[in-house]
Amino acid sequence: MATEAHAAEGATGYIIHHLTTFSVGEGFWTLHIDTLFFSVVLGGLFIWFFKTAAEKATAGVPGLVQSFAEMLIEFVDTQVKDTFHGHSKLIAPLALTIFCWIFLWNFMDLFPVDILPLIGSLMGIEYLRVVPSTDLNATFAMSISVFCLIIFYSIKIKGAWGFTKELTLQPFGVWLLPFNLLLKLVEEFAKPISLALRLFGNLYAGELIFILIALLPWYIQPFLSFPWAIFHILIITLQAFIFMVLTIVYLSMAHEDH
Repeated sequence: MATEAHAAEGATGYIIHHLTTFSVGEGFWTLHIDTLFFSVVLGGLFIWFFKTAAEKATAGVPGLVQSFAEMLIEFVDTQVKDTFHGHSKLIAPLALTIFCWIFLWNFMDLFPVDILPLIGSLMGIEYLRVVPSTDLNATFAMSISVFCLIIFYSIKIKGAWGFTKELTLQPFGVWLLPFNLLLKLVEEFAKPISLALRLFGNLYAGELIFILIALLPWYIQPFLSFPWAIFHILIITLQAFIFMVLTIVYLSMAHEDH
């Protein structure tokens, strides 16, 4: 596992190496190639799976792929029906995409920490960070996309004037307009920030624990890595579920026309 790398560069260097992204560019225009690559590949895997399930769907006895796809769709559809109170053809597909894509992001955390970086090093790639949700840029990109939809639907459903009144007149009326606006802006901007930081923080901590386990002697690693991996399956599923449910809740709030 990490024995040779540990001996060569020390524990600190090993941790830093695994938490460094493969990036190009400088400043604002820096591109994290590994995050983009794994996000696109996992997104393609999501599309391929549901496309295959749709093409092989039958009214008779469903196969394993169809059964699993239907289970996911019914699960997400139930969450949308219970939480979303507006009318939109986008919300259910969006919720399904968010849940599956983020779960696949998080699932990369269960790969042994040295395998994919080792393959990358054989291809001449010095750094390779394989879990997109441990990259704050990826989690913020997802949450900002949701935030843009919140603003879009708030204006579409309530109108520009209605949304402006919601920002400035609630909860204390016209006499405390600046204070109302400040509170509302804090409330709105807290949504994407909390979505991004919650997902990033939990997965970053999980990845760090796997890296620390990999620094231990090889004969100790299985006794710690396997139980943590089992527990981590719950964490990665829960984080995808929380992101999806909060997205539905926020978009439901945006559809409420007072």
